[in-house]
Amino acid sequence: MIAKTKLDIMDGRTALGIEFGSTRIKAVLIGSDLVPIAAGSFEWENTLENGIWTYSLENIWKGLRVSYRKMATEVFEKYGENLTTIGSIGFSAMMHGYMAFDENDELLVPFRTWRNSITAEAEKKLTEVFQYNIPQRWSIAHLYQAILNQEEHVSDVRFLTTLAGYIHWQMTGQKVLGVGDASGMFPIDTAAKNYDRRMLDLFSDLTKGTAFTQELNQVLPQVILAGESAGSLTQEGAYLLDPTGTLQAGIPLCPPEGDAGTGMVATNSVRQRTGNVSAGTSAFAMIVLEEKLKKVHPEIDLVTTPVGDLVAMVHTNNCSSEINAWVNLFREFSEALGLEISGDKLYTTLFEKALEGTPDCGGMLSYGYYSGENITGMNEGRPLFVRTPESKFDLANFMRLHLSSAFGAMRIGMEILKEENIQIDKLVGHGGIFKTPEVGQRILASAMEAPVTVMETAGEGGAWGIALLAAYQLEDTGLSLADFLEQKVFASSEGVTIEPMEEDLQGYSEFIDRYEKGLSIEAEAITALK
Repeated sequence: MIAKTKLDIMDGRTALGIEFGSTRIKAVLIGSDLVPIAAGSFEWENTLENGIWTYSLENIWKGLRVSYRKMATEVFEKYGENLTTIGSIGFSAMMHGYMAFDENDELLVPFRTWRNSITAEAEKKLTEVFQYNIPQRWSIAHLYQAILNQEEHVSDVRFLTTLAGYIHWQMTGQKVLGVGDASGMFPIDTAAKNYDRRMLDLFSDLTKGTAFTQELNQVLPQVILAGESAGSLTQEGAYLLDPTGTLQAGIPLCPPEGDAGTGMVATNSVRQRTGNVSAGTSAFAMIVLEEKLKKVHPEIDLVTTPVGDLVAMVHTNNCSSEINAWVNLFREFSEALGLEISGDKLYTTLFEKALEGTPDCGGMLSYGYYSGENITGMNEGRPLFVRTPESKFDLANFMRLHLSSAFGAMRIGMEILKEENIQIDKLVGHGGIFKTPEVGQRILASAMEAPVTVMETAGEGGAWGIALLAAYQLEDTGLSLADFLEQKVFASSEGVTIEPMEEDLQGYSEFIDRYEKGLSIEAEAITALK
């Protein structure tokens, strides 16, 4: 096996995926068998500056280089080879947000991430005019809000892209974007596989007389599909990625994609009637649709797969941050006692304890809203934990509560899809919350009221997904992306499926009733703590 992998590295029969997640930048190198052979990562966090959630350009490039260097170091240590070439490379990142550049390719304002809930006026107006749900985090909502706010930079915008699109542009010189990521910037016509022409015209009409006189279609990146050419690594790009000069230029790149698209790929969920739930700092359920929804739902985003098929997305801004905060508190406590407990051991112990809790979480209530939550109408976040004197307050119920609450807003969105009679044949969970076997999966099955499958690759996440898209870039058999995944990647990967238990379903229903009724408490907390 080592000899085969070494040959893959020497001959460049590898694919590299690098994904910029909310809390970690991860690089994953896969061999010709499409299995990870080396990885590297960099931990980072967004910062709140002048009321805006952002990441600095300095940290973006530092994180990219560190994660790549750690991966390349692992390649040398394991296989004795320097990484001079790679078969193909792909970049992905958190979707949405706002990165606007002027004619000199300079960033006009600090990167505004998906986490910001500052575009309510734009969201409402665009949704009304387009008759198509435009969430606050979408790039077009950020642009239109800046226009409404009469921000000085608006007239200077010459290019608007996402984080993945920005990295790809710097690597290749190509201002392009994978259709899945592009669908979180502006609505996509799934027949044309491009930005919706009718809505482009409507936006043009809407912005007449404002400082934004540019043609939006000329400002947005070019849309391309998975498998299509997206340029190659330039000498400048190679140096940005690997300042040692070891990596050679000329490597082909696949279309840059968003984390939603890479999640679909990593879970083999790009075919119609399949779906996946990605759970991390934010959480989203993605269901590939057979046809358009009958109504416009503010709680449901419509995006696409990496090949342009329509997807219903139930996106929540908050998921695991509050869980992580409490685990860190327990870590501080153990360290104060002089105990050395690994992070994996701490998470596993606390997660497994959750299964000892009662299905209704002991009658307690929690909102892990670190930021605003669009589905429940909260424009700011206030993490909140509430109980009555009668609540069964113990460690098991405490952990079960926070895991259940992590999927609370998502459950509300999924109830709307039920009304649309959406059919789901398979639902796959992935992300760090599923690393501990059974726990997160069982609670999610209760929240979704459906069986949930978790594969062995659940922890690999989007970095592996974009590596697979990079490998698909080199595929010459004519297979569709869905067939490529089923036949070449997941043919022998069945995963573990958990069916929701009746008592869990009933308990979660009781919890979600309490969750919905208690939203007024969260709203009052936001007001009181301003």
